Amino acid sequence: MPYLKLDTNVAVSDTQKPELLQQLSQLMAQETGKSEAYVMVDISGGRDMSFAGNSGPLAYVECKSIGLSSEQAKSLSASVSALLEKNLQLVPERVYIEFSNCPGHFWGWNASTFG
Repeated sequence: MPYLKLDTNVAVSDTQKPELLQQLSQLMAQETGKSEAYVMVDISGGRDMSFAGNSGPLAYVECKSIGLSSEQAKSLSASVSALLEKNLQLVPERVYIEFSNCPGHFWGWNASTFG
């Protein structure tokens, strides 16, 4: 049920995507304490985006999970930012991350919900 969506104006090459998907998936599983079997990651690179009045390299990230705590959000902010800086040269000052703690009964999977 952990979900991470990355939107960035930085081009993410076809050779970069598999490794980045894997790294983000493993990071979400580790940071949330959930099985990676439930983690979903979506990457959209090369988007038309602007932040602070300019279109320099930037990213918007959504991190959602059932039972996400404020401590996990803070840790995820640091680890996701570090990973994006290492892999895509995105400085943390140009990355927004939205965290959502979704109740299990509002998260559907396998023709039912987790609540």
